[in-house]
Amino acid sequence: MQSPSQLSALNSQALGVELEALRDRLRPGQQRLADWTGGPLAVSAVPGSGKSTGMAIATAILLGRRYQNALRDRTLPSRQIFLVTFTRSAAANLRAKIRELLKELGLPTTGFSVYTLHGLALNIASRHPDLSELDLTRLTLITPERGNRLIKTAVEQWSALHPDLYRQLLEGQQVDAEETERLRRRSVLGTEILPNLANTAIHEAKSSGLSPDDVRAIAQSADFSPSYITEDGLNLLPNNIALQVAAGLYEQYETLLHQRSFLDYDDMILAALRVLQNDEARQSWQQQVYAVFEDEAQDSSPLQTRLLELLAADSHTGQPNLVRVGDPNQAINSTFTPADPLFFREFCAQCQRQGRLAEMDQAGRSTQPIIDAANFLVQWVNNAPDRPLAASPLPFRLQAIRPVPPGDPQTDSNPPPEGEGVEIRFPPDIYRSVDLIAQRVAELFAREPEARAAVLVRENRMGRFVATVLRNPTEYKLGADLGALGIAVYEVGERDRHSHVPGEILTLLQFCDRPHSPDNLKAALRVLADRQLIPPQDLDALSSQPEDFLYPGPLETPQPDPVVQARRYCAGLLRARVELPQFQLIPFLALTLNYDQTELATADKLAARIAQQTASEPSLQFTLEVLSEIVQSERFEPVETEDIDTRYVRPKQLTIITMHKAKGLDWDFVFLPFLQQQTIPGKAWVPPAQQFLGEFDLAEVARAQIRAQVHQSPLPDIHTAWQQAQQLKIAEEYRLLYVAMTRARRLLWMAAERQAPFSWANPSNLQAQQPTPVLNALMQALGRS
Repeated sequence: MQSPSQLSALNSQALGVELEALRDRLRPGQQRLADWTGGPLAVSAVPGSGKSTGMAIATAILLGRRYQNALRDRTLPSRQIFLVTFTRSAAANLRAKIRELLKELGLPTTGFSVYTLHGLALNIASRHPDLSELDLTRLTLITPERGNRLIKTAVEQWSALHPDLYRQLLEGQQVDAEETERLRRRSVLGTEILPNLANTAIHEAKSSGLSPDDVRAIAQSADFSPSYITEDGLNLLPNNIALQVAAGLYEQYETLLHQRSFLDYDDMILAALRVLQNDEARQSWQQQVYAVFEDEAQDSSPLQTRLLELLAADSHTGQPNLVRVGDPNQAINSTFTPADPLFFREFCAQCQRQGRLAEMDQAGRSTQPIIDAANFLVQWVNNAPDRPLAASPLPFRLQAIRPVPPGDPQTDSNPPPEGEGVEIRFPPDIYRSVDLIAQRVAELFAREPEARAAVLVRENRMGRFVATVLRNPTEYKLGADLGALGIAVYEVGERDRHSHVPGEILTLLQFCDRPHSPDNLKAALRVLADRQLIPPQDLDALSSQPEDFLYPGPLETPQPDPVVQARRYCAGLLRARVELPQFQLIPFLALTLNYDQTELATADKLAARIAQQTASEPSLQFTLEVLSEIVQSERFEPVETEDIDTRYVRPKQLTIITMHKAKGLDWDFVFLPFLQQQTIPGKAWVPPAQQFLGEFDLAEVARAQIRAQVHQSPLPDIHTAWQQAQQLKIAEEYRLLYVAMTRARRLLWMAAERQAPFSWANPSNLQAQQPTPVLNALMQALGRS
């Protein structure tokens, strides 16, 4: 803050005029944010309504008014506004916007702090190591790679310590005495079911403030039916089996964390909460905080919400000076993270009862036909008669997007549509769909070369397919060659794959080193399958008995072609291990994996670094140690062949990106292909290899049961929990489609191909598919046949 002499140079009246002019730039919902004076406030915003801009301007206005008070009272405000968001990039953008606004007002760029949630927690915890029990001089934040290894170790230790529970899982619904089947089940349990259960349940419980003992107590206190044998010989697992196993895995994981001096992101939040539970420390922090503004509030976990409420509480009244801004209809992370949109919805409902709910429902991003289509989706999904659980929360909060009024300060608000604004197609197959996209993109850029366009897909394999077809127009007989027209095709997932080069090379080298390890063999087969070098098949069956798979005897039953193909690849890797010199192994593996030019460059860079580090001892064992360290430290950067600063939204570029990554971005023209019913909304699916436990996913059952406890609802049995998991997936898939649709400004192109692959691991295997149900309904609503 400035000194009193500096403050006297400011003209309070002139500043007031500038603040009013700044407020006039805001829409009604944003103005409610700028007019906040204290207490809780919920801001429910629609896509394109300017959440971040509104928060930045509101912060600048609030700081300006505090300076006005300082001029009047001759006292300097000492407390700060804390702004909290989820990513470092979002925090940097918000900080830059506020500073720019303060400079426009002639005010110092102080009085506020912008944090990520975990950055704020770490700041609180590190200032009070005695209270937080967080000693950063000896603790290391665990990386995702190390976290996965820790989970694997926890699973192995739990299996040894709890043989009765493990045997119960191994037997599943039906005891199978055949040794081959038991080996296959062991492989599935050790590499898929139990690691998934541990990952899901640990983060769900820990982010909700539940300890391993808490999870165990829930399992033990619940009135669940015991296991029994049915007349047809099926052994039904007890309904609390998921929580019983999860508690043990959680306990092993925590023990390993402490033994190895690691901490995870949830530990940061817990450590900060331990600090704020101390009266003196809490009051000290509260005296520094004038208010807390939270962005993307729909993605908060219970612990994160509790942290912000404590920090924002007035030390005298206890009322939180907390402003939470979010869009519950853009909650798209709850099926794979502990985020639960119900908490923000409940906060909105509480604030609405107190007259403290602001709705930012005016958005200038999209043209009117696209707005109408997005609003139709919300209404149609909420009113769909076939929702599996009628009593479950509605997928969407009932808030409609409205266009901005004339005279809105945003330039190009609600632009005119391109053509009809919304185009819906039903091509015969996925190849024809990409052809139609290529032709439409060529036509659009011919007229508007500075426009921006994107193809949004549900998963990365779809994006890889689109990019492959577009880059080979002659081979696929496309009606337009985008490359020849100077239109760049940028696949976002491609760079992510490049960063996985060290991990893939390590996996194959580990197999070459110990080919008889079922885990190493399965991991290598998984890499080959993900690279679409071998057909999809039951990898657990192949890896359960490595010797029989790799070296079948003359009396063995002939295997089908997919198995023979997989064996041929594995045998080739082992032969290369024996025949090639050490320094040629990595280039050989890169060629085997059919890497593209950039991936090959990354592999060459990796090989050169490893050769340098292993020059004194060029052995495979030492190579594995060096490569493991590179993968675990996550310090190896892929080779970049292009500028990445604004890579997603360049003009005259067709960006291919997943719907999840597209959140927060927008383009003039957006293409949404592959909208089949099996994809959106799809259904929760249990792989055949895991069905010996039953028709449910153990990890999702645990998630549903933990969330029921957090929401103080009756704990569901396995059947009901699995239904709830399915409903959660359906709701989130429709919200994801809503996010994708609202990225478009002038044209939204949607397609459901009549022939599409059942699995995108093999896109050439086309089958008849039904369109996502909302697409036919939208066609009728638009009055089109």
